[in-house]
Amino acid sequence: MPFVEADVTQGIVFKALADDTRRAVLDALFTRDGQTVRALCERFPEMTRFGVMKHLGVLEAANLVTTTREGRTKLHFLNPVPIQQLADRWISKYAQPFTRAMVDLQFDLEHQTA
Repeated sequence: MPFVEADVTQGIVFKALADDTRRAVLDALFTRDGQTVRALCERFPEMTRFGVMKHLGVLEAANLVTTTREGRTKLHFLNPVPIQQLADRWISKYAQPFTRAMVDLQFDLEHQTA
């Protein structure tokens, strides 16, 4: 049942991306990858450390953030692969017929004989 597993995984990713704060955390990691919780807390002073860690936990569960340890320091990195998988599954599926029609129209217009 690979489709069921993929749907469950994508559901977790959608849920993680549904929150404004979590998207802001991903944007922060996109801007500067490999940040500590402390650095992320500085970027979001309106949140407690616990709040930042909770959002990171949801993002890690969705595989949108990966972590590595360097001694006592834990670094957080953006993993864009699940976002691309969503785009491949949902966006390109619906956009492809329209883009194909536009490419065909462009070809027809460029190759018309006057």
